[in-house]
Amino acid sequence: SQKSFDHQMKFLKKHGYQVISLDDLVEGIDKGHLFNRRSVVITFDDGYEDNYTKAFPALKKYHFPATIFVVSDSVGAPGFVNWQQLREMQKAHISVGSHTRRHVYLPDVSDQARLEDEIINSKKLLENNLETEIEYFSYPSGGYTEEIKEMVQDAKYKGACATNRGYDRFNTGLFELKRIRINDSDSAIVLWAKISGYYNLFRNFKNSY
Repeated sequence: SQKSFDHQMKFLKKHGYQVISLDDLVEGIDKGHLFNRRSVVITFDDGYEDNYTKAFPALKKYHFPATIFVVSDSVGAPGFVNWQQLREMQKAHISVGSHTRRHVYLPDVSDQARLEDEIINSKKLLENNLETEIEYFSYPSGGYTEEIKEMVQDAKYKGACATNRGYDRFNTGLFELKRIRINDSDSAIVLWAKISGYYNLFRNFKNSY
């Protein structure tokens, strides 16, 4: 809900978290920069209309950057953001990334041409309509293989986001960046725990058994 998201953004602001752009993160990792543990990157997947109607007002209010990964063929469809909304958000430091053309689970796609269509042509479609370079990619449901990761690199993206399943323990792999899902019901305590830096370590410990 808009209320919950606003409360979460207020928590970040009140407690001095440094909300940085995905681009800042990737460039910092690439240069070996050590980030403050209170650094946070905000991303959204799919490009639902509520990114504009519910999240965007709070992001503007607190002057936070974010990245929205959109399914290119869904832009303008009922329930999804349209091109005008994306352009408006871009002017307020909300960047746009690719989330494939049709939101397919890429490891299930065996046809090479189909994979290229989802990865490369989604980028081209977004760039042509937004007249800006699309630099980041998000794997639907976090699913990828080494071959898919290489294809994303070859398509000239600067980085790509996975989910908790990202294999790089220290989150330095630019094409398998781990993320943490923040839910509508997360209280301030839960939000703090998830962004404390210990959450992924706990998950790694749990998943090792």
